[in-house]
Order: sequence, then structure tokens, then C-alpha cells
Amino acid sequence: MKRKHNPNLTPNAKALRKSMTEQELKLWYLYLREFPVRFLRQKVIDRFVVDFYCSTAKLVIELDGSRHFEKDAIAYDNERTDILNGYGIDVIRFTNHEVDKHFTVVCKKIEDEVMKRMKS
Repeated sequence: MKRKHNPNLTPNAKALRKSMTEQELKLWYLYLREFPVRFLRQKVIDRFVVDFYCSTAKLVIELDGSRHFEKDAIAYDNERTDILNGYGIDVIRFTNHEVDKHFTVVCKKIEDEVMKRMKS
């Protein structure tokens, strides 16, 4: 299935790039920005703005704050993941706490997932 782009979300994505969370900033500037495979931040895919996207590995990385654990947010995130999976894109999620307290583990998991996706 060809990935859709919603140009109406581009201004929102640009605004989100300027107001990234502390954990998004940390992951971007300390790891993903210089990652050997290109990642984009706050990328529009379909009707969503994903935190980080690697088109080469068809991988989305989402960082979840506390609101993602509310009932409605869980259902929304599941629907969003299903739609992205329909485009052949895998989604991996990390909590803000994981980024804060286990940063090297998060980075290793991302690297492993990218390498696995690129081999297949």
C-alpha cells in the first residue's frame, strides 16, 4: 500500500519540531541525528505525525509520556500502529522514563531493530 501524505499536517509537524519534549530532544541530538541510517523527526504519515521515522528501515519510533497510558490514548495508539503496519512500517515505543533512565538500552534496541529491518 502506498503511503499517504497529508499536507494539512505539515504546519503541525513543523511546530512539533520546534517544541519537542525533553526526551525527544535527547534521543534526537544524542543519538538519531547522527545515526548511520537517516531518521526524520516529526514526520507526517497518513493522518499522523510520528516522532521519528526511518524510511530505509520502514521504522517509526514513538516516545510515550504519561498521557499515552490513558484508555482513549491506548486505543488511539493501537489504531495508529495498525494503520502504519498496513504501510509496512513497524512501530517501536519507549516511555519517557526509559529514555531518561535507560538511554543506552533504548539506543541499542533502536540499532538492533534498524539492522533487523534492513536485513529483511
